[in-house]
Amino acid sequence: MTGFWQAVVFAVEVLLPSVLMMLLGWFLGRTKQIDHHFSAQASKLVFNYGLPLLLFTNLYGNDIQYQQQAVLLAAGVTSTLILFIGAELYAARFVPDIRDKGVFVQGVYRSNMGIMGLAFVQNAYGDAGLAAGAVYLGVVTIFFNILAVITLSRSASASLAQKLKSFGRNILTNPLIVAIVSALLLQQFQVPVPKLLLATAGHIGHISLPLALICAGATLNLSGIRFSDLALHSSIGRLLVAPVVAVLTALAFGLGGIPLGVMFLMTATPVASASYVMARAMGGNEVMAANIVGITTLGALIPAAAGIVLLRSWGWM
Repeated sequence: MTGFWQAVVFAVEVLLPSVLMMLLGWFLGRTKQIDHHFSAQASKLVFNYGLPLLLFTNLYGNDIQYQQQAVLLAAGVTSTLILFIGAELYAARFVPDIRDKGVFVQGVYRSNMGIMGLAFVQNAYGDAGLAAGAVYLGVVTIFFNILAVITLSRSASASLAQKLKSFGRNILTNPLIVAIVSALLLQQFQVPVPKLLLATAGHIGHISLPLALICAGATLNLSGIRFSDLALHSSIGRLLVAPVVAVLTALAFGLGGIPLGVMFLMTATPVASASYVMARAMGGNEVMAANIVGITTLGALIPAAAGIVLLRSWGWM
């Protein structure tokens, strides 16, 4: 088998499991076997317990290469900042409504790392990639939220101090960040965790990504998507521009192999659903935010697959 076809097979192995689980969720939702109430409750279970335990067990049980992680994190933050500044400049020139500006910007830089990104990384690299992805997720998620407060604050009624206070509280109580920091501290200071607890946490963690993908498919509302120009432009920035910027930034930082793959796979995803939540909470155009989530969810797979095939055939990931 030639290198190109090996890359195609690799792309299918990375993406197809996630696609099938979302399709299963869509089917279960359309046939009324699960409803929005179930999906909402299951998503809370995943966010509060499943994903934190998945990240904790993978970080605690793997040898973290801190020097390599530092370079990966610096590249991730730099890539996000480039996208943020570029989107802000575009919004200043081409987005007239103040309620649309921050929503447009979020749509470009904010990827769905917690569900789609981690699922892609796990399919591609297994537990080793998941450990690297967990650290990346924790740090870049904090940066995502800082930038969201900045870009959405122009359309919010609360004061900047109130927004920052709320942001700080959300970060300190975020289950994913608490799990990541706890795992890193326990591993760093070699604090033993009973195998029975780790095994139980592992079992709970392993259901989180499949369940999250099923719920995402079940709640996907295709008929509610409206393809406005701004939503489409933001979606193009998310699906096409962002992965290219991520790869170029990774190469500029000297990354390759799993680190570059992690950075690409974490970026080549739809916009995070949290962008809709923050837009609604801070006075942004929540309808436009929901449309960007829908458009990028539908459109993410083709550019992600093309990117995986190219990067894999070139030997970069």
